[in-house]
Amino acid sequence: MLKPPTKFPLSVLPCQEIRKLIANRVIFSEASLDPGQIQPSSIDLRLSSKAWRMRASFLPGKKRKVKTLIDQLAMQEINLDKGYILEKGSVYLVKLQESLELPTYIEALGNAKSSTGRLDLFTRLITDHGTEFDRVNNGYSGPLYAEIAPNSFSVFARKGTMLNQIRFKTQHDLKSKKSEILDKHILRSHTPAKNFSINLKNPHTNVVGYRAKRHTGLIDLTKINHYRKEDFWEKVTTKRGRIVLDPGAFYILSSREYVSVPPKLAAEMAPYLSMIGEFRVHYAGFFDPGFGYSSNCSEKSRAVLEVRCHETPFVLEHGQTVGRLIFENMLSEPDLLYGKGLKSNYQGQSLKLSKHFKD
Repeated sequence: MLKPPTKFPLSVLPCQEIRKLIANRVIFSEASLDPGQIQPSSIDLRLSSKAWRMRASFLPGKKRKVKTLIDQLAMQEINLDKGYILEKGSVYLVKLQESLELPTYIEALGNAKSSTGRLDLFTRLITDHGTEFDRVNNGYSGPLYAEIAPNSFSVFARKGTMLNQIRFKTQHDLKSKKSEILDKHILRSHTPAKNFSINLKNPHTNVVGYRAKRHTGLIDLTKINHYRKEDFWEKVTTKRGRIVLDPGAFYILSSREYVSVPPKLAAEMAPYLSMIGEFRVHYAGFFDPGFGYSSNCSEKSRAVLEVRCHETPFVLEHGQTVGRLIFENMLSEPDLLYGKGLKSNYQGQSLKLSKHFKD
């Protein structure tokens, strides 16, 4: 079991504080927010009807708004009211229904939802004046956009589809000590982490993962437990605990360790580091409080890894370290936990494709 270390530096806002942000219009939307969007430590973001097919990915930089780049790089304007096919190999930009007006002591971080990453649907958050993907600086006021790049499968998306989520962190600010959200919490500077490794042994079968097929049909993102695995995926098998990753191929694999995130913590997979090999091990990689957690260990869950090999074939062996899990302190325990009182598709998972495929 991969357990967290004993010291935790950052404060992530739990769902009850997110509800306060909504009530105070720190988070607001062009349509009423659905209570089901709120997760234990994040809120799901919805696509609006406004979308564009882009020539390339981009960041606006400190002095420009996203609209400036849309005017320069958009090839086609798209309306998602009735749905639209986002084609594999293309780049799209979609305005989100939610906007932010952050105070100076709160920043936000975006990430793809688990099901999005498992479809190899590369999704990142962009803001006006942004110099980084998936980061919203403290004090930001303005709209949010999602960059979407389908890499393995073409998908059918509609207005209201939720592909990414956002979570909020406190920043230490002497002026904000009296705020209702911060209370007396103070942030520290170092983040504890645990290494995790790859699982390439299965006592029941030789199947240790899945590889996306190169030529498949369309996936409608609203259809859950609908598609046959064999129409979109090839089984990855091994008897020796070793596989060779093909350049450009996309794999679903799992961690050797079980992950347990207690109620007062959240966790995130660290970004890929080139020193460990020619591959990337995740696209989503965020774990809500309660993931894989129970007092009697009955909810044991592995981390599912979204792996893409880069320029050269690369050998992976059972137990090989492939990344780090970073644990973060919650400001307080959420009143809603992953897997408890909340529909959670991946609690107790081992090797699992996205929720769109039949179990």
